[in-house]
Amino acid sequence: MRHRNSVKQLGRTHAHRRAMFGNMVTSFFRHERIETTKQKGKELKRISEKLITRAKRNIDLSSKDEGKKLHNKRVVMRFIKDRDVVKKLFDDIAFRFKERNGGYTRLYLLGKRPGDAAEMSIVELVEKKVEKKKPEESEKQVKKERKSKKESAAEAKIEPKKEAVKEKKEPKKEAVKEKKKSPKGKEESKKGAKGKEKADSQKTKAKNKEK
Repeated sequence: MRHRNSVKQLGRTHAHRRAMFGNMVTSFFRHERIETTKQKGKELKRISEKLITRAKRNIDLSSKDEGKKLHNKRVVMRFIKDRDVVKKLFDDIAFRFKERNGGYTRLYLLGKRPGDAAEMSIVELVEKKVEKKKPEESEKQVKKERKSKKESAAEAKIEPKKEAVKEKKEPKKEAVKEKKKSPKGKEESKKGAKGKEKADSQKTKAKNKEK
């Protein structure tokens, strides 16, 4: 019987359980929020709060105690293998909870999962990183600049279209004028030929009379 044994086995061996929670803690500190089963969430909550407390110890240490700082980082790196996540834990998350003594995480219940009816939960950090928003004036300026760019681009697109339409219309007009002129030219050429023929006939008649 497992009297006074607080370890939750979760149906896994020691090595499997350690690797699983190492991956879960890494993902939890990277995204600051994770969805899992209720029992795993409770165990993850316990492990992650211990690591945050360990990271908070480096805040009060001076530059002379570099050995202790390194020791605390090595203890954390037994669970978290990603150096970027370790840096985030010591440089960002630990300072967020500097004035809070415990209770760094919260757990929400989501109900039962369809399929195996396992109770699901969400584990997240209590304090989230606040992103500073830009003032409203700067946002208005950005919107005005975007509108002006769009309007200029639209005008630039419209002008070449108008020019192309004009160019298309002009050759049509020229072709119509040429067509109109061409019958007149033909008539003039016919008249000129008839006049020449008459002149030649008159000359031949005059020669015949002289003879």
